[in-house]
Amino acid sequence: MSVPVLFRRLLGDVLRERRSELGMTLREVSGVARVSLGYISEIERGQKEASSELLASLCDALDMPLSRVLHDVADAVALEEAAQQVPSIGTPEVVPSAA
Repeated sequence: MSVPVLFRRLLGDVLRERRSELGMTLREVSGVARVSLGYISEIERGQKEASSELLASLCDALDMPLSRVLHDVADAVALEEAAQQVPSIGTPEVVPSAA
Protein backbone atom coordinates (compact mmCIF):
# COMPACT_ATOMS: atom_id res chain seq x y z
CA MET A 1 0.00 0.00 0.00
CA SER A 2 1.40 3.39 -0.95
CA VAL A 3 1.55 6.37 1.37
CA PRO A 4 -0.47 9.35 0.11
CA VAL A 5 1.58 12.28 -1.14
CA LEU A 6 0.58 15.30 0.90
CA PHE A 7 0.84 18.62 -0.90
CA ARG A 8 0.84 20.56 2.36
CA ARG A 9 3.84 18.62 3.71
CA LEU A 10 5.85 19.18 0.54
CA LEU A 11 4.84 22.85 0.44
CA GLY A 12 6.11 23.21 4.00
CA ASP A 13 9.40 21.57 3.02
CA VAL A 14 9.87 24.02 0.12
CA LEU A 15 9.07 27.05 2.28
CA ARG A 16 11.36 25.90 5.11
CA GLU A 17 14.19 25.22 2.69
CA ARG A 18 13.87 28.70 1.20
CA ARG A 19 13.76 30.30 4.65
CA SER A 20 16.93 28.40 5.57
CA GLU A 21 18.64 29.45 2.32
CA LEU A 22 17.96 33.07 3.27
CA GLY A 23 19.12 32.52 6.85
CA MET A 24 15.80 33.81 8.16
CA THR A 25 14.17 32.79 11.41
CA LEU A 26 10.48 32.01 11.76
CA ARG A 27 10.19 35.24 13.75
CA GLU A 28 11.68 37.27 10.88
CA VAL A 29 9.37 35.70 8.30
CA SER A 30 6.44 36.21 10.65
CA GLY A 31 7.20 39.91 10.97
CA VAL A 32 7.61 40.50 7.24
CA ALA A 33 4.65 38.35 6.18
CA ARG A 34 2.46 39.55 9.05
CA VAL A 35 1.48 35.98 9.87
CA SER A 36 1.77 34.43 13.32
CA LEU A 37 4.98 32.55 14.00
CA GLY A 38 3.05 29.50 15.22
CA TYR A 39 0.95 29.33 12.07
CA ILE A 40 4.01 29.53 9.81
CA SER A 41 5.62 26.77 11.85
CA GLU A 42 2.54 24.57 11.39
CA ILE A 43 2.59 25.24 7.63
CA GLU A 44 6.28 24.33 7.42
CA ARG A 45 5.60 21.08 9.28
CA GLY A 46 2.72 20.23 6.95
CA GLN A 47 0.12 20.43 9.70
CA LYS A 48 -1.88 23.34 8.27
CA GLU A 49 -3.00 24.31 4.79
CA ALA A 50 -1.95 27.73 3.52
CA SER A 51 -4.60 29.88 1.85
CA SER A 52 -3.65 31.57 -1.40
CA GLU A 53 -3.47 34.94 0.39
CA LEU A 54 -1.24 33.56 3.12
CA LEU A 55 0.97 31.80 0.59
CA ALA A 56 1.34 35.07 -1.33
CA SER A 57 2.46 36.82 1.88
CA LEU A 58 4.98 34.08 2.61
CA CYS A 59 6.31 34.21 -0.95
CA ASP A 60 6.78 37.98 -0.65
CA ALA A 61 8.55 37.59 2.71
CA LEU A 62 10.81 34.89 1.25
CA ASP A 63 11.43 36.85 -1.97
CA MET A 64 10.30 33.85 -3.99
CA PRO A 65 7.73 33.92 -6.80
CA LEU A 66 4.65 31.78 -6.26
CA SER A 67 5.35 30.07 -9.58
CA ARG A 68 8.71 28.84 -8.27
CA VAL A 69 7.15 27.57 -5.05
CA LEU A 70 4.51 25.65 -6.99
CA HIS A 71 7.12 24.34 -9.45
CA ASP A 72 9.36 23.10 -6.62
CA VAL A 73 6.40 21.46 -4.87
CA ALA A 74 5.29 19.83 -8.14
CA ASP A 75 8.81 18.43 -8.61
CA ALA A 76 8.77 17.03 -5.07
CA VAL A 77 5.34 15.45 -5.66
CA ALA A 78 6.60 13.84 -8.87
CA LEU A 79 9.63 12.40 -7.08
CA GLU A 80 7.50 10.92 -4.29
CA GLU A 81 5.04 9.45 -6.77
CA ALA A 82 7.87 7.92 -8.80
CA ALA A 83 9.45 6.47 -5.67
CA GLN A 84 6.16 4.79 -4.80
CA GLN A 85 6.03 3.16 -8.23
CA VAL A 86 9.38 1.36 -7.82
CA PRO A 87 8.82 -2.21 -6.62
CA SER A 88 10.63 -3.17 -3.43
CA ILE A 89 13.50 -5.63 -3.57
CA GLY A 90 12.08 -9.08 -3.06
CA THR A 91 8.62 -8.08 -4.28
CA PRO A 92 7.82 -10.04 -7.44
CA GLU A 93 6.59 -7.99 -10.35
CA VAL A 94 3.31 -9.06 -11.88
CA VAL A 95 3.82 -9.87 -15.54
CA PRO A 96 0.68 -10.28 -17.66
CA SER A 97 0.42 -13.67 -19.30
CA ALA A 98 0.35 -13.95 -23.06
CA ALA A 99 -2.95 -15.80 -23.40
